[in-house]
Amino acid sequence: MAEQRRRAEEAQVQQRNEAARVRRERELFALAVGPVQPLRQHGRALPARARPAPEPRQRLRDEAAVLREAISDEFDVESLLDTDEALSFRRRGIGPEVVRKLRRGVWAIQAQLDLHGLRRDAAREALGAFLRGALRDGLRCVRVVHGKGNGSPGRAPVLKAKVRAWLVQKDEVIAFTQARAQDGGHGALLVLLKPSSGPA
Repeated sequence: MAEQRRRAEEAQVQQRNEAARVRRERELFALAVGPVQPLRQHGRALPARARPAPEPRQRLRDEAAVLREAISDEFDVESLLDTDEALSFRRRGIGPEVVRKLRRGVWAIQAQLDLHGLRRDAAREALGAFLRGALRDGLRCVRVVHGKGNGSPGRAPVLKAKVRAWLVQKDEVIAFTQARAQDGGHGALLVLLKPSSGPA
């Protein structure tokens, strides 16, 4: 009995000490903070800021870099061109009859790119974008107008050789030839692109 009383008294003493400690800490916090007042409710909702639409800048830079690297001005196209008056080209594995059909207009021209008035770098980028779009849309035959050079210094067709060199470097181009007179003659090329499936 005495032992139980002693334990009960010890428990009461501990409870009183714990309560006193909690009270001291609360009072110490209140002294440190000082008097406070609750904020008034203004009843207004803050509008969320409209976020700008995401712009894939890095992807655009990457695509531009790939385009610059994919078409070189230093490429020697003469070693790959057929030696005829139309300076035609056909990829390895493509028969000469494909170029003859292209020259005769067997394939209907489905789209055209006119490079008149463009400088070399702008023309190269425009050609690359045009070919990517044509391939994406499933086009087979397109015309690229590079001009005859009548407005160039010395009346030399500056873009003519460049365009041929760029086209040879594009895998989607399987053949091209100088256009017929009614399709642009010396100032244009008819370009045959890879089919979406199957051989040309």
